[in-house]
Amino acid sequence: MNSKTILSNERRALLRWYWVLGLILPLLFVMDALAGRTVVPMDGAWRIADGKSPSEIPAHFSRTVPVPGLANLAQPAFPRVDAFLSREQLANRIRSKLSPAEWLTNYWAGKVDQDRDYFWYYRTFKAPAERSVALLKINKAQFGTAVWLNGQKLGEYAGCFTASLFDLNKAIHWNSENTLIIRIGAHPAVLPDNYPTGSDFEKIKWTPGIYDSVSLIYSDNPVIETLQVAPRISTGEILIQTRVKNHSTKSVTTTLAHTVKTWKGNRRVTVSNPEPLMLQPGEEKIMAQTLSIPAAHLWSPEDPFLYVLETTTGGDSIETRFGMREFRFDATTQRAYLNGKVYYLRGSNITLHRFFEDPLCQDLPWKEAWVRKLLRDLPKKMHWNYFRFCIGPVPDRWFEICDEVGLLIQNEFFVWTGGPGWYQGYSRAHDANEMIRQYRDWMRDHWNHPSVAVWDANNETKDDIFGTKIIPAVRPLDLSNRPWENSYNPPADPNDPVEDHPYLMSSGYFGPLNFKMTDLETRDGKPRPGALPSDKNPPLINEYGWLWLNRDGSPTRLTENVYAQLIGTNVTARQRLDWYAYLLGAKTEFWRAHRHYAGIIHFVYLTCSYPGVYTADHFQDVTKLKLDPAFQDYVGEAFRPLGVYINFFQPKLQAGQSQSFTVMMVNDRPEVAHGTLTLALETQSGRTLVKSERPFALDGLGAQRYEISLPIPSCSGNAVLKAVAQPHNQNRKEATVSRRWLQVTPE
Repeated sequence: MNSKTILSNERRALLRWYWVLGLILPLLFVMDALAGRTVVPMDGAWRIADGKSPSEIPAHFSRTVPVPGLANLAQPAFPRVDAFLSREQLANRIRSKLSPAEWLTNYWAGKVDQDRDYFWYYRTFKAPAERSVALLKINKAQFGTAVWLNGQKLGEYAGCFTASLFDLNKAIHWNSENTLIIRIGAHPAVLPDNYPTGSDFEKIKWTPGIYDSVSLIYSDNPVIETLQVAPRISTGEILIQTRVKNHSTKSVTTTLAHTVKTWKGNRRVTVSNPEPLMLQPGEEKIMAQTLSIPAAHLWSPEDPFLYVLETTTGGDSIETRFGMREFRFDATTQRAYLNGKVYYLRGSNITLHRFFEDPLCQDLPWKEAWVRKLLRDLPKKMHWNYFRFCIGPVPDRWFEICDEVGLLIQNEFFVWTGGPGWYQGYSRAHDANEMIRQYRDWMRDHWNHPSVAVWDANNETKDDIFGTKIIPAVRPLDLSNRPWENSYNPPADPNDPVEDHPYLMSSGYFGPLNFKMTDLETRDGKPRPGALPSDKNPPLINEYGWLWLNRDGSPTRLTENVYAQLIGTNVTARQRLDWYAYLLGAKTEFWRAHRHYAGIIHFVYLTCSYPGVYTADHFQDVTKLKLDPAFQDYVGEAFRPLGVYINFFQPKLQAGQSQSFTVMMVNDRPEVAHGTLTLALETQSGRTLVKSERPFALDGLGAQRYEISLPIPSCSGNAVLKAVAQPHNQNRKEATVSRRWLQVTPE
């Protein structure tokens, strides 16, 4: 008999299943309504203790600590809870000759300066009536995680930036009280030194903690292990990839079904046909289905529309939010594209793990109102549509809020190791296999967020392991095929973006400041030759400035010599803050006006501020999220979608002469912009000395250059040169302003 004519047992069973499907489908829907996943949040107050041994559970837990949060929030407080110097910080100190000579010989594992290696978290919970599967999910904890349930160890997880899952079935007491203990490392040195624990040359404190949510998950078989939604906006469809597993010792026959609703309004959009699903004991399958989304409503920062996918297997069910959104870069045009259209990126960086070491941090990153203001209210005022989460991940709730309020995120894995020579000649490769495991988990945690636009493999790092091993191994996992950014390494794809950090004033840290703002008048804004790992890929500025000040207006470690050369030392803190805002705004205008980059991303919106830090942010009051007023004014103007730039930085104008000025304008919106452009010379109090008006018109996403002459009046003293672009048919709040500080000298 021809083997091709013989049906396999599984295929025969499936045919029989299709035959009876119509008879039992109503019953299955009833079962779906009654069964499914139950998620029990475990956030709140836990008991905590410390210790040296990785296996001896403390006898007493005399302190409390919030989850999510950090161990430095424990009450009563632990002494020296974050006393650890990383190898990167030690390398920095060695290069700066701030460390003893003996550190040169052995600093790779870091320097532990506390009398503990572990923290132990304790709490109890009551389990429900027996279900087939019980899991513990810890969204993020550092440094390394191990779990005990009712005295039985369940396993360990090395990741510090990704979610861990522990099977509770072998130790859980159903319908009874259970004792749960989670052990984390007190510092990075408890993990192997070639595993990723976070690398940052400028981070001084390394605070452990369960810094994201914890939950219990109960369900029946088959279990939905992972689910990915990939929009296809050209066809108005979503590709759904569901990985299901039968954890039981018996075969399971059921269906996999999906329903799409709108997140707001709960309006049903579409329902899939239930797909028959047969799983043998312990079997795992990956199911791929395509579902049409009629009249799909696209997601964008301007219109962050969200859908919800409800998925059920009868025994398990989950809800997954998603947006109909596609994002890419293009090497031919050197631009970013959102939903098939050119989209200019304007934004900033958040370095949350540096903010963790700020004395004012406390529990702010886990307060909903504070985070929403940080990610919604202020970015809208600053005209930002794009953030890089840099030097350490954020809690999952942050991504959910970005989805809701409309922010594109460049999601960076916590690696910053620099290049050759940064480690005094001592180098050690990452563990490629462990890195790949953790990058897979990292992508799994975030691939359904429409806000996540770019995977960022590392920051300012030269190591070919990323481009040759890690990115190729994990890139195919993302069905949305997001672009990857690979820092100082060659890009992994012809269309991937490359980062540029044009710190024009960095020379002032090392010695004489060899840059003047007047240099911008003759520059074209292109990347410096050799600055990028590729001159064919789309460039993205995601750091610039080198003008950091502490919140009190004092210079940081990197800028003391810069400000001394810029404006001298006999100035007030307010004067320095004003200069900071003025110069940063002007640089922002310059990079945007010349249109050589797909995006301009400033560094840094949120970080730490205290004596001895390297960088700092712009908050006058970080607890209330009140920005420094000069920064909000000057830099906020520089990031308006309708951009204006005066290409003039001369410190003086001579009275009685005519002066020609170049004013450049850009339009980041797809609609035509037209209105009135006014160039005026004003006194510091705002009195107009002379002005010239003319109409302007810019195509959608266009740019224009205007030459405008002004007769300089007979006067003297400090003045402001101001260009104002007032669009027609819009209120005055939509006008964009560019300013230059100067002096008018007598004839």
